Amino acid sequence: MESVNIIRFLEDKTILAICGTGFLGKIFTEKILRIQPNIKKLYLLGRVRDAHSATQRILSEVVEKELFRILKDKWGGMRNLHSFISEKVVAVPGEVSYDNLGVKDFNLCEEIYDVALGTNTTGALHVLNFAKKCVKIKMFLHVSTVYVYGERSGIITEDSFHIDASLNGTSKLNITTEKKLVEETLNQLRAKNAAEETITSTMKDLGIRRARLYGWPNTYVFTKAMGEMLLGSNKENIPLVIIRPAMITSTYKEPFPGWIEGFRTVDSVIIGNGKGKVKCLPANPDTIIDLIPADMVVNAMITAMVTNTNQHSSDPIIYQVGSSMRNAVKLSNISDFMYRYFTKSPPCNKNGKPIKVSYLIFLGTWAKFRRYMAIRYLLPLKGLKLMNSILFQHYKGITADSDRKLKLVMRLAEFDKPYMFFKGVFDDTNSERLGMTIRETKSEEVLNAFNFDPTCIDWEDYMMNTHIPGLVTHVVR
Repeated sequence: MESVNIIRFLEDKTILAICGTGFLGKIFTEKILRIQPNIKKLYLLGRVRDAHSATQRILSEVVEKELFRILKDKWGGMRNLHSFISEKVVAVPGEVSYDNLGVKDFNLCEEIYDVALGTNTTGALHVLNFAKKCVKIKMFLHVSTVYVYGERSGIITEDSFHIDASLNGTSKLNITTEKKLVEETLNQLRAKNAAEETITSTMKDLGIRRARLYGWPNTYVFTKAMGEMLLGSNKENIPLVIIRPAMITSTYKEPFPGWIEGFRTVDSVIIGNGKGKVKCLPANPDTIIDLIPADMVVNAMITAMVTNTNQHSSDPIIYQVGSSMRNAVKLSNISDFMYRYFTKSPPCNKNGKPIKVSYLIFLGTWAKFRRYMAIRYLLPLKGLKLMNSILFQHYKGITADSDRKLKLVMRLAEFDKPYMFFKGVFDDTNSERLGMTIRETKSEEVLNAFNFDPTCIDWEDYMMNTHIPGLVTHVVR
């Protein structure tokens, strides 16, 4: 691989990015436009009504973000950048839940170089079916997650799924049956004129029950796993690469350090602790929390695209992109970093006074967490009910509010539980080999542009000087 091979390869290519307006999609879009301005076309699929709305969304939600300031400076201002974007980027109204992605009036199938981002079960299959119509397709890349294998312990290898294979082996998974169950449940609820809140709650509970029936901890990783199954069993002769990133954090280096959008992974704990609201956590302090900066994930995606173009394999090529195997960081380390950061740079409360942070207390078992929640929420409720009826009526709103808070906290904790007590380490042998193709070029240009080696991350420096400041700057404000 020559030093300019990746950049040259992207010249005059056409890319369709699904979910190109999402967090990872924005970083991918910026990277492609910055390193290869001579790309032919970059199509971004958006969930909007028409092409005009799609274009406006691309401009407002993607291009005008601070993430693009390096590119804006390169082109001499926003007006010139808009001119460049209008030439190279095409906003496509569509939706992955529809056949043919809901795409109309766009002649993409003659030249597409498909990059699938962030789709789940049915959407993944729809994107694949769309790709099969593209006569010049060179690569189909799907972004999944390392947690598709649930709560396994030990070393978790970069293996692909077999269709309809459950994790626990006790129940036979059938994706078609799952689709029918969802449709039937929705039809029953609508026939009863159920409120939207009831429908949402019922479907959330159904997803969790079905996931746990087959051995997955939650709906998200369950549907991601089924998406991989459908892709692997239906890919035919399409070159298929699946990228499984770990917990994605703010950018490590490109286009500048610390850019992030929204709370991700452990970010709610970090900021909650900084604001003095999160003082304990149901977690094992020795749990390895597998983090990887967003720009490293994008670098791995682009490198995998170029390296595996036209490489036909019977099974998908899997790359697990994370840090737990070669540069692990524990929850206790994260706790120490955030305490030191907020002690040195405390946020202020609504009265403008600095908030005093405390060390995060780890409740090392789920039983301890339940006891803590009972003391904080349930005992006050029971105490109020022992009072006379007039006083109880006075406090009725408070008890209802406490009950809602309890349910919300427990739901969030249940979702995070598998990650807070996780005992697995993700093998990244394939990703390491992929990275060697970059290092073997012995080119500083390539190493700097496409680095995704987690061993170069100093977690203390990254968390204290990049990630937490990035959260404060780009999210908390």
